[in-house]
Amino acid sequence: MSMLQLISLLLALSVSVHVGCVSAFVAWRGGVRPATAFLIGGGSCGTACGLYLAAVSAYQ
Repeated sequence: MSMLQLISLLLALSVSVHVGCVSAFVAWRGGVRPATAFLIGGGSCGTACGLYLAAVSAYQ
């Protein structure tokens, strides 16, 4: 694994975790139960990571 691929992977994970935390917090503050907010955050985290890695692989 090259240094560029490693940095891209770390950036994808960082961005997706931040997106997941924000969406879980927004859902929780919007009145959703904490367990449901956690699932919403996890789903958006996985989606963001998948989209980012798909974009990086398509670019290369």
